[in-house]
Amino acid sequence: MALQPKVLMFGWEFPPEISGGLGTACYGLVSGLIENGVDVTFVVPKLYGTEETDKFRLVGASDVEVNFSTSKFQRNLEKVNYMQIHSHIVPYASPQEFMDREEFDVHSISKVDSNFTSAKFKFGGRYGKSLLSEVSKYALVAMQVAQDQEFDVIHAHDWLTFPAAIMAKEVSGKPLVVHVHATEFDRSGESVNQEVYELEKKGCEAADRIICVSRLTRRILINRYGIDGAKISVVHNAVVPRPAKIYPKRNLVDKKIVTFLGRITFQKGPDYFVDAARKVLDVMPDTHFVMAGNGDMFLKCVERAAELRISNRFHFTGFLNYFETNNLLGMTDVYVMPSVSEPFGITPLEAMRTGVPVVISKQSGVAEVLKNSIKVDFWDLNALSDTIIGLLKNEKISRQLAADGTHEVNEMKWEYASLKVREIYNKTINRRRSVRN
Repeated sequence: MALQPKVLMFGWEFPPEISGGLGTACYGLVSGLIENGVDVTFVVPKLYGTEETDKFRLVGASDVEVNFSTSKFQRNLEKVNYMQIHSHIVPYASPQEFMDREEFDVHSISKVDSNFTSAKFKFGGRYGKSLLSEVSKYALVAMQVAQDQEFDVIHAHDWLTFPAAIMAKEVSGKPLVVHVHATEFDRSGESVNQEVYELEKKGCEAADRIICVSRLTRRILINRYGIDGAKISVVHNAVVPRPAKIYPKRNLVDKKIVTFLGRITFQKGPDYFVDAARKVLDVMPDTHFVMAGNGDMFLKCVERAAELRISNRFHFTGFLNYFETNNLLGMTDVYVMPSVSEPFGITPLEAMRTGVPVVISKQSGVAEVLKNSIKVDFWDLNALSDTIIGLLKNEKISRQLAADGTHEVNEMKWEYASLKVREIYNKTINRRRSVRN
């Protein structure tokens, strides 16, 4: 039994260069696994030079030399057919120019100069227009990494890395664990991107074991993707310890501050936050609201605040880094997460860790585990606004909820969550070995 397995892990982001909770969760999980004796190699599209390379074994896909000349690579290249990610071919590009193109088709490699034997791929590492092309390149790098590394199990975080993980599995024959932090239904409601949906489905079907961050996500995989529930485990997220530097409660404007922190997208319910703010301001007109984050609904929320004539009580910060987030939470009186569909939700844990009372939607995975939070339906604006008003007016209840919440999240450690993941690794590895024997 492999008590301390070697793990080849694929993730699209890693702190401090992150866009949301996925990178934070990866950091916490990998930290916990290392603490529990698990050997982890974490592959990201691009390293920025700001990562904790002394603590983690990180591989930047853009630094990996991919060898195209071997017969083994050519055989494995044929297996990439499940990724129908096509692009226009540039007939006269040099080999390296070809590899650096934003639009890329893995099947076009054979059309490049036969003297072209190896190259490094260029990655932006972001979520831009060339995202699917980068997913395709990343899968080819994964093929090379899987040939070069020694490991017992593959672990992939969300759909962006699923093609890469499948390639690594086919090259190595090692078992695959996929980790679903969010589904396309969470991100887009019923207006799903079919290509992303198919990649998610194929990743889950190819997996030997699936980890979901909540029972809510598990139900979605069963009901919307047709995945066998017998191979799905639920491991709830945790929170990293509070930073050594404590950010004391300080309200520079001497006003009550209510905060929304996260991507400003459909999934997070930012429009409900704005509408609830109008109701709160009808009762407590000096309250200030902060919406921290970026997303495709940013302008819509700015316009909605203007339409409701509450722009003078709203502050839109854009994306905040780790330290800016802690500073904001240090000034916050109430944190609100009105998500429409939230697989888990790490930011409420971060708020509670900082001593802030939280209001979360019942439609969130974190609601499955949190006791010391107030839960409302995301669509119930009266309940949401009444709860915010109650916490702002009743400092005794607010302080008690905050204190109990801080105590609760201090027990939600990645060290414990990673023990469950390590057990999943070992069972998956042993099951694969028993089948082969």
